[in-house]
Amino acid sequence: MKKSNNRISLPGYMHVGRPNIGSRRAFIRRINDVLDARWLTNNGPLVRELEERIAALHEVKHCVAMCNGTTALEIAIQALGIKGGVILPSFTFVATAHALQWQGITPVFCDIDPKTHNLDPRKVEALITPRTTGIIGVHIWGRPCAPEALEQIAKNHSLRLLFDAAHAFGCSHRGRMIGSFGDAEVLSFHATKVFNTAEGGAVVTNDDRLAQKLRYMRDFAFSGYDNVIDLGVNGKMNELCAALGLTNLESFAKFVAANRRNYDRYRKHLAGLPGLTLVEYNAGEKNNWQYVVVEVDEEEADLSRDDLVSFLHRHRILARKYFWPGCHRMEPYRSNYPDASLRLPETERIAGRVLVLPTGAEISASDIEHICLTIGKALHKPMRTGQKSRQKRSKIPDSGNNK
Repeated sequence: MKKSNNRISLPGYMHVGRPNIGSRRAFIRRINDVLDARWLTNNGPLVRELEERIAALHEVKHCVAMCNGTTALEIAIQALGIKGGVILPSFTFVATAHALQWQGITPVFCDIDPKTHNLDPRKVEALITPRTTGIIGVHIWGRPCAPEALEQIAKNHSLRLLFDAAHAFGCSHRGRMIGSFGDAEVLSFHATKVFNTAEGGAVVTNDDRLAQKLRYMRDFAFSGYDNVIDLGVNGKMNELCAALGLTNLESFAKFVAANRRNYDRYRKHLAGLPGLTLVEYNAGEKNNWQYVVVEVDEEEADLSRDDLVSFLHRHRILARKYFWPGCHRMEPYRSNYPDASLRLPETERIAGRVLVLPTGAEISASDIEHICLTIGKALHKPMRTGQKSRQKRSKIPDSGNNK
C-alpha cells in the first residue's frame, strides 16, 4: 500500500482522481528547455505564459499563479483585507476553512442548498454580524455557487466576496466563465483536478489593484530589489510545475471529452437502480464533468452510502465520500463549535449521502460497466442470515476481497 496524491493508492484499484497527464514528449521538451535556461522559479517565462493562457480561458484580466490552491486562498484572503468572521459552507474540502483559521479569522459555517450542494444565499444573510467581513462561496462539483445572489448580499453589507473555484476550472455560468465573479476566484491545480500542474493554484480577478497586490504578496512582498513593502510569503509557482500545466492545458479539451463520455456511460448504466440519484450538470454551459456524484437514499436503496462504499472498496473500486463528515466535524472546528451541526441539517444529510465514482482519462468504458454492475450487485444482493447491523444498515455479504 502506498500514498498517492494524498490518497491511499492500491495497485489494481480503480480510483477517484487518478491524475490526467498530457503529452509526455511535450512535457519533457519543456523540462529540457527549463534546465537549459536554468530559470527554475521566480516568475519564469513558463509561469507567465501559463498565467496568460489561463486568464484567456476564463475570460479575466489577471491570473496570478501560486504554488498550490491553499496558499492562493490564504494570500487572496490577506490581500482582500478579510478579518473577523467569514461565512462559508462546511460542505467543502477542509482547506477552505483552514485558510481562514490559519490567519486567525473565524470560519462561520453556513448550511447548503440540498438541490445544488452549494452555499444557500438565503441562510447567508441571517449569519451576518458586525464582525463579518467576507463570504467565501464554493463551486462544488464545478456547479456555480449562486454568484449573483451572493454578489448582491456582499454589496448590500459591504463585504468581500471570494469564490473557491477548485472544482470549476473551465466551467461557465449563464454564458460567463467562472473566474470573473466576486472580488476574485481561486483555482486549484492539484494532481487530482481535471487540469493539474502536479501542485499549484491561482487567483483570477478583473481587479487591477488586487492583482498587483497578489503578485508582490506571493514573493515576500518585494517590490523591486531589496524593497519589501508589505507582509508576504513564498507562494510562487516554479517552472517545472508550469511546464506540466502548459502541457496539460494542450490536452484539456481531451480530458473534458473523456469525462463527459464517462458521465454519460454512468448515467446509462445507473439508470433505474433504486435509491441512487446522479448529480446533473447544465449541458448548456461549459463544464469539466470532473465529478460523477451519486446521492444514496438509504431507505430506497436498502443500504447506506457507507455500506455501499465499503462494498465497492472490497471489490477494488475506490469510490469516495465527499465531503464527509463536513469541516464542522473536523478539528479544530469540532472543538471550537461543538453545536455547529444543529445549524447545518442539510450539510449533515448530504454529507451522509454523497458518493463520488471513479472517472478521468484512465477509466475505460468496460471499467464503468464493471463499476455499475458491482453497484447493482450491492443493491440487489439478498442479505445473509445474521448479517443485519445494529442500525438497519448493512445488507451486503462480505465479498471475500477485503485485504
